[in-house]
Amino acid sequence: MRHGKKINHLSRQTAHRKSMLANMACSLIEHKRINTTVAKAKALKQFVEPMITKSKEDTTHNRRLVMAKLRQKDAVAELFRDVAAKVGDRPGGYTRIIKLGNRLGDNADMAMIELVDYNEIYNAGKPEKKTTRRSRRGGSKSADAAATVAGATAAATTVEPKATKDEEE
Repeated sequence: MRHGKKINHLSRQTAHRKSMLANMACSLIEHKRINTTVAKAKALKQFVEPMITKSKEDTTHNRRLVMAKLRQKDAVAELFRDVAAKVGDRPGGYTRIIKLGNRLGDNADMAMIELVDYNEIYNAGKPEKKTTRRSRRGGSKSADAAATVAGATAAATTVEPKATKDEEE
């Protein structure tokens, strides 16, 4: 039975586990994404997300709390300066774990853990949210729809087919 055993020990002593997680967190903050095993990625997610939350409020107390865990001044400075500015409006979920398959040497499940706001591939595909207000009258909605339909038909009629090679000669 595993009553009251919340953390994954990762087959390591306490000091080794804390040092490993601190080093992985510093690498994640520096490089914005790292490749590791799935178990370590899940443990790192639990380790680093409370520190990112603390970095959103830049106080001396929060800096000291984060410094006690990370133990690298450069990583703490980058966390409070750059990362906190990007995730300031996000309520949580600062990291993403993407499974990569198995490692060739020992068949371990591998994963990539990354900071969500720094991935341009996923963020570029999403359009900006429009703030719209819905009204019960519906008068402006039908006028907007008519304008977009008229614009679309005008754009469709201006497109001309490209001349083929035979027609050019």
